[in-house]
Amino acid sequence: MNPYTDNELLAMMQDLESDRVERKQSFSGNAPRTVREAVCAFANDLPGHGTPGVIFIGADDDGNPVDLDVTDELLRQLADIKTDGQIAPPPTLLVEKRRLQNHDLAVITVWPSDTPPVRFKGRIHVRWGPRRGLASAQDERILNEKRRHHDRPFDVQPVPPSSLEDMDQLRFEQEYLPALVAPDVLAANERSPLERLAATKMIASDEDPTPTVLGLLVIGRSPVDWLPGCYTQFLRIQGRELSDPILDEAVIHGTVVDQIRWVEEKMEAHNVQAVRFTDVEREERATAYPMDALRQLVRNAHMHRSYEATHSPVRVYWFDDRIEIHNPGGPYGAVTPENFGQPGVTDYRNPNLAEALRALGFVQRFGAGIALARKALGERLHFDVQQGFVAAIVESAR
Repeated sequence: MNPYTDNELLAMMQDLESDRVERKQSFSGNAPRTVREAVCAFANDLPGHGTPGVIFIGADDDGNPVDLDVTDELLRQLADIKTDGQIAPPPTLLVEKRRLQNHDLAVITVWPSDTPPVRFKGRIHVRWGPRRGLASAQDERILNEKRRHHDRPFDVQPVPPSSLEDMDQLRFEQEYLPALVAPDVLAANERSPLERLAATKMIASDEDPTPTVLGLLVIGRSPVDWLPGCYTQFLRIQGRELSDPILDEAVIHGTVVDQIRWVEEKMEAHNVQAVRFTDVEREERATAYPMDALRQLVRNAHMHRSYEATHSPVRVYWFDDRIEIHNPGGPYGAVTPENFGQPGVTDYRNPNLAEALRALGFVQRFGAGIALARKALGERLHFDVQQGFVAAIVESAR
């Protein structure tokens, strides 16, 4: 995954017939939208180049550099394209400040996705020749067929011998599909039910309707039947040790969304409010833990956990003095025990599950969950990061 050299970039910038290049004089006006459309199209790589596409910010339509102040703020805005949740699954891209022909340019290099189709705001953008537009039904089929079985993430691997009967297709049509696909695209949809399931990676393909891991996690009738670790264990313990008495316990099954919702309801029920009214003008209420932070940590655990080769669930242990949220799998890819939780350092074991949770409203911005939790909790939050698991530990304020 090496970036292009200066000579390669210069040749690409000046090649007016290339379908791997987009040029913008600045990042103002409608450029933030059209640049994202271009990123989406390059990630889909409909022509099958297998090589990165490049977007030059600071070049005109004729391939000539213009005077542009490439600031740190501009580079940050461009880097946010990967994580702001508008393009899903998150694209693989590199943002750089490069100097070509004695001018500074901002350069975005976008690698083809191994798991197309990639969507920007629910729409699949593709590129043919110098033109860019929305994918047709045939384009979607080509993108689906381009998924390379052995290189695909685990979350889109088929799960034989499961079948269509193991998925709630009504839930798919009424809940998931409208959340994922833009309304106008959905209204003009002429695809068959199998084609819709294949395009959203719920099944391997319309010719092989075997449910994928993603399909079972998102719309499965009983995911734990096929993925033994796909459940959540909740314990409310009266004390500070696992050996202390248990006040409440639950084993939570269902789709990933069901598990998240139910465990969040459990946590809200136990997050007892303290009421103060004796020495204040107005009654004051305060909870032991900020729920928004707990939600971020719970959702992060379910999104990033390993569903492969483990029977271990997500575990939520609520002690008198702390909450521990354990997820199996440990850090993944670019994330290591040393850089875990650092701003801008993120990777996805389950990129397509992350896309699904974003579409359903459980993720607003990729890579921001830990940062939001830390902002709310400060030093009360710390992590135990091992190769086989990650535990988020939240200390009580009392």
